This record gives sequence, C-alpha cells and structure tokens, in this order.
Amino acid sequence: MTPAPPEGNHLEEALFEVKRVIVGQDRMVERMFTAVLARGHCLLEGVPGVAKTLAAKTLAKVAGGRFARLQFTPDLVPSDITGTRIYRPSQEAFDIEPGPVIANVVLADEINRAPAKVQSALLEVMGEHQVSIGGTTLAVPEPFLVLATQNPIESEGVYRLPEAQRDRFLLKVEVPAPTELEELAILYRMSVDPPSPRRILTPESLVALQRTADEVFVHHAVAEYAVRLVLATRELAGPESRLAHGAGPRATLGLVAAARALALLRGRGYVLPEDVGDLAHEVIAHRLVLSFDALADGIAPGEIVDEVLAAVQRPRISPRQAAEEAVA
Repeated sequence: MTPAPPEGNHLEEALFEVKRVIVGQDRMVERMFTAVLARGHCLLEGVPGVAKTLAAKTLAKVAGGRFARLQFTPDLVPSDITGTRIYRPSQEAFDIEPGPVIANVVLADEINRAPAKVQSALLEVMGEHQVSIGGTTLAVPEPFLVLATQNPIESEGVYRLPEAQRDRFLLKVEVPAPTELEELAILYRMSVDPPSPRRILTPESLVALQRTADEVFVHHAVAEYAVRLVLATRELAGPESRLAHGAGPRATLGLVAAARALALLRGRGYVLPEDVGDLAHEVIAHRLVLSFDALADGIAPGEIVDEVLAAVQRPRISPRQAAEEAVA
C-alpha cells in the first residue's frame, strides 16, 4: 500500500515555514528535511554568511522538540557536550548531569574546530543515539538529528573530520553563495525586522513522518541502481587510481533511505531513479577517499561521482509504472 501524500501531515507547511525565513538555498532546505525524515545526520559546508546556522536553527524551531547549539572550539572536552558526573555533598554520592547533546536537534556549529576526543564522543551519539557517562548510558530523545556546519576555506585551528565520522553523516550539502537577486531579497527581508519561524511539527508527528517515509515504495530496479552506483566507486578504487577507497555499504543504505524521504517530500509514495541520482553527490561524495595524486591535482570527489553517474545506466521506469507497482 502506497503511503498517503504529505499534504495532510503538515510537511509541506513546515517546508514553506523554513523557506519563509531562508532566502533561496532551496536545495539545502530540501536536503535538511530529507535527513530528518531518513533518520540521518546532515553536514552543511559553506563559507561564512550563507545561512547555515540560521537554517539549522529555523528547522529546529519549525520541527519542535528540544534544540541545542554546540559552538565547537579547539579547547572543548567531551564532557562539555555529553555531560559529566557531579558530586552531591547532601547525598554523599555522584550524580549524572546530562550534557547539551541530549536534545532532538543538535546544531554542531563549526564541527571541524573540535579535537579528536570530542569528535569520538560525538561519533557515539550520532551512531548509537546514546552517551556514556561514568559507566551510565543515557539515550537521546527521538527523533534525533545532528546538523553540523563547517567552513571549507579556514585552516587555522581546525581539525579534518576523520573518515569514520564523515561516514556517519547521511548527507553532506555544499551551500553556495546567494545570487544577486537572492542577496537583494536577503537585504530587504533580514535587515530591519527579520521573520521569526513558527512551530509546525512536534516530535511525535515527526516520528510518524519518518515511519511514513519507511513505507515509500522502492522498485527493484531502482534499488539495483543505487547498489550499482556505490559498487562503481569501489571498482574505480585502486593503487593506480585517483580513488584510494570507494563508498561502503552505509552509502547504499543511506542512498535508498534518503531517496524514500525525498520522494515523500515531493509528494510521492514511490521512488524514481531521478531521486537516487539527485542525491548521489550528497550521499556518496563525502565518503570517497581520494589518492594523494588526486589531491595534488585538485580533483574534487564530486567529479568522481559525476563520472559514476554518467557510466552507470539509469533504469527506465516511468512515474506511472512506479505508481502502479507501488499500489499493487
């Protein structure tokens, strides 16, 4: 049974509310909602001033639930985000003080400024949805989403994210600078009385939307297409290749999960091959490990993804055919 279109669950209204605050950046907003519906985390990369932090805060306000902002700095320690044990003299015992990461939406601002120990602590929360404090394990509330930002042009006081942590992000979205018309709209909209977003969703309704996304139909040919795209990156990898390591199985799982969420956002109960192709850059590129020669030549991972998309034949499935099989 194909799921109902999203008009009745306020998803379209939530999208509109975020876009009422964020000028342009439609792709970024769509990908952020995709990550939420697919139960994944999202990494936003762009130069300062392109509304990365504002978009994350706006999404958190519209989605409801508890929001926490973590401003990462080089002197941060794991207990600053996960929490710590505090001695209570009145009880003559230690008590657990949860950290700010115990929230529904966590904004990890300038994540690449945090040192390795903090990255490891955040990695557990992202992967296991829990934190460990002094032998005690605390679960984070559901839904749980980490929205991280990083500045690609800064090199002072920053730490490169390890491959294991980049792999934990479902999507990595490159946020471009606004166009001339968009920047003029930003001037008029934000310079005097900037709009304030309204709360549209609740944690309960968001969990229900995630379950609806799980039921979006994926044709066997579309699933095979996603697998072939990821396998193609591994086949390209080798000692003499520009690619040292291709994407792992988590990329395949993420590609299908994100395609389901994107189809629901676009008002469909079935996934089209175009959904998978549209998400390939955001799901696969940050999981690729380039060789030293490729790095020296200035080759971007997105170029490898472009080659893979051109080489792997896209299945010919019409929207009508996909819709009919979804109902069957």
